[in-house]
Amino acid sequence: MLTEALEDYFHFLQIEKGLSDNTLKSYKRDLNEYIHYLDKVIQKSSWDTVTRKDIVGFLYMLKDDGKSTATISRHISSIRSFHQFLVREQLVQNDPSLHIELPKKERKLPDVMSQEEVERLLTINEHSPLTVRNKAMLELMYATGLRVSELIALKISDLHLTMGFLQCFGKGSKERIVPIGNVAIKAVEKYIEQARPELVKQKTESALFVNQHGRALSRQGFWKILKKVTLDAGIKKKITPHTLRHSFATHLLENGADLRIVQEMLGHEDISTTQIYTHVTKTRLKDMYKAYHPRA
Repeated sequence: MLTEALEDYFHFLQIEKGLSDNTLKSYKRDLNEYIHYLDKVIQKSSWDTVTRKDIVGFLYMLKDDGKSTATISRHISSIRSFHQFLVREQLVQNDPSLHIELPKKERKLPDVMSQEEVERLLTINEHSPLTVRNKAMLELMYATGLRVSELIALKISDLHLTMGFLQCFGKGSKERIVPIGNVAIKAVEKYIEQARPELVKQKTESALFVNQHGRALSRQGFWKILKKVTLDAGIKKKITPHTLRHSFATHLLENGADLRIVQEMLGHEDISTTQIYTHVTKTRLKDMYKAYHPRA
């Protein structure tokens, strides 16, 4: 049975690789699609019989289904990793995914807010514990460039406000230190001192940001809050948690920050991931030139 090795593989990813639940779900989804193709479409019964041609056929099927280059690349990475595991565990002799190349990625420039839009978004009327919390969350996110998963995972013990930094755990449970600006520090201090005690029901709750029931905020909860705050601010464009992260990086680079420092703060393993923001700043410079130069 093709599925027999899957459980061991996912256990390996979770325990030995330390992958997050979201990453594990992504691997499971990709490999379940792959196995369904092998089992139901071309009727393979064992991993020994899977060939490079079979994998290429699966990838062509994804392309015919209209999957993006990024989605196909992710499937290839999942398939490669799984076949390497099969070889390492001596469940098969050969790796048919060995010479399959990743398609060239489409370099999609991330959406970025202008500094004026950020100001509008962060001008929140703090009339209740929940709005004080919202102000603190968004100020902190823009000040640090945290991913939404990192933000909601923060504990009070991760903050070192007098020192001006926080600790967070990114992809693969990798710890990093991120500095925080004074505006965000003041907003978070106000939340901790004035709003959080009114929201928390259980004194043992360690999550920094909590919902109206006093429990740790979820990703969906944060999305809803951001959507409402964006609407209240009168901002028409779609703002996602990642838009704040993109804006954080772009505004730093526009104001002269070193690319390596931005890479460190974002928690990117590869600097090429951070370099996309240099393309954003160049594009914005061109737009400004065209808008303001009399002979543009």
